[in-house]
Amino acid sequence: MLSEGSITRLIYQLKDGDRNASQQLWEAYFGRLVGLARARLRGTARGRADEEDVALSVFDSFFQRAERGQFPRLHDRNDLWQLLLVLTVRKAINHLHHEGRRSRGGSRVCSLSDLEGFGAEELRAAEPTPELAAQMTEECQTLLDRLGDPTLRAVALWKMEGYTNREIAERFGCVEQTVERKLRAIRQVWSREESL
Repeated sequence: MLSEGSITRLIYQLKDGDRNASQQLWEAYFGRLVGLARARLRGTARGRADEEDVALSVFDSFFQRAERGQFPRLHDRNDLWQLLLVLTVRKAINHLHHEGRRSRGGSRVCSLSDLEGFGAEELRAAEPTPELAAQMTEECQTLLDRLGDPTLRAVALWKMEGYTNREIAERFGCVEQTVERKLRAIRQVWSREESL
């Protein structure tokens, strides 16, 4: 892995359009992103795109946006890793959503006989590593912080915890349509952040 100073130098060279810097950053981080994507996609049926495709997509987005100057707070190794981590987790989630769409058979129900031979070892292997769990916790906290409004944060958190719209409405003492409106607002904030 490159030193802290060399990563910082490469970041500024990349922002100035130096293609050699992008190659060096690729070589330094590609393997880590593949590992992160693999951990995030663990336990899922793989389609055409896999963890390497997720990492490739991350670098493609990152390089294009960095060259356009869209990362003003990108200064050092820590900033770079946090940014690549967020992009990778988001791209892996998008991949899972894409692969799970109804048209791709994602809603197919398994029978108990389909699960024969799937023992405790496989179940344990599907658990996230402590590192991935910490990264996911940080990502969730970042997303919640971006909402700003405490009410939106509460709705998002309860939705992540599995509460139905009706249950959330009961907690707030409002109608379900209010909760649905708040969920739309949350999606708008998060999709706006993702497109930056």
